[in-house]
Amino acid sequence: AGCPMGGGGSRLYGALAQTLSSSGGGSSSAAAAAAAPRERGGQPEAEPEPMEARELLAECRLVLRRRPPRCRRRFVDLRQGAAGGPRPIRVMQWNILAQALGEGKDNFVQCPMEALKWEERKCLILEEILAYQPDILCLQEVDHYFDTFQPLLSRLGYQGTFFPKPWSPCLDVERNNGPDGCALFFLKDRFELINSANIRLTAMKLKTNQVAIAQTLKCQETGRLFCIAVTHLKARTGWERFRSAQGCDLLQNLKSITQGAKIPLIVCGDFNAEPTEEVYREFSNSSLNLNSAYKLLSPDGQSEPPYTTWKIRPSGECRHTLDYIWYSQHALNVNSALGLLTEEQIGPNRLPSFNYPSDHMSLVCDFSFNQDPDRLL
Repeated sequence: AGCPMGGGGSRLYGALAQTLSSSGGGSSSAAAAAAAPRERGGQPEAEPEPMEARELLAECRLVLRRRPPRCRRRFVDLRQGAAGGPRPIRVMQWNILAQALGEGKDNFVQCPMEALKWEERKCLILEEILAYQPDILCLQEVDHYFDTFQPLLSRLGYQGTFFPKPWSPCLDVERNNGPDGCALFFLKDRFELINSANIRLTAMKLKTNQVAIAQTLKCQETGRLFCIAVTHLKARTGWERFRSAQGCDLLQNLKSITQGAKIPLIVCGDFNAEPTEEVYREFSNSSLNLNSAYKLLSPDGQSEPPYTTWKIRPSGECRHTLDYIWYSQHALNVNSALGLLTEEQIGPNRLPSFNYPSDHMSLVCDFSFNQDPDRLL
């Protein structure tokens, strides 16, 4: 279903077209070149021309017009009291599936290669982001930061930071587009960046291949400070102790950045860990007083969703809860959370598919500051 393009349609078609040419056949050197500020006649290029979200959404829908309609998800209102106060902060957490891994390593046996074509899958990812319009976007497995997400999202008013894995598995894939890593975007008109830390996680005093980004932001409307962090912990069974050590390292870093929880904190990530794992308990019992936002969707507010990723690999079906949004429960309230896709919506071939671009579902929450931040932690 194509949407009307609006007045700026023809001028705008360049936005996606510019990124279409980089359909996944680039190289890490291409990514590095894109990372450098481009200069024209010795002068840095001008700021990218701003663009309306609805314009880009219309462009994406035009590219996707032959795909089946996307599934509808609804926000669940979780507020205790009456609405009011400043505009909430919408945070999106999503492992978007690195293009090189989707095509080259992950073996989604029920997903046709046609569904993974970057020209279209990119539009499905953008459509999902544009549908929920987060104020802050935390992504994992980003291997098209410089040629797609940074240029397009900067035109929508986001400021972005990318931290690649030191030895990304994407680099083992032929015709890769450079390393994958974590990316953090926030809307510049809502927040001011106070400080930013790129963290290479350690385990048992050894540097690992997993990373995190932690940024302290100031909310323009309220003047309140808070810290937002994004991470992606080590995958695979058998690495539980390793993930636990990485989680401890991340918590230590965040304690220092938030001055021992004085600054409210939101941590988004693909932890590659079920709620039964040690690293989950570390976050639950940390002195930072964190709670997992998606627990609030359960009837008693105590249990995580049944799955955040669901795929079929040669070894069989994998249905797990691995993705979380943690938050300082003494300082922040969760106003609402986006419900997950049902089994029926996901369909028998599971994820990714022609109508969902990743094997992980996006998590989206609206947060507000507690009006009584000084109450006891």
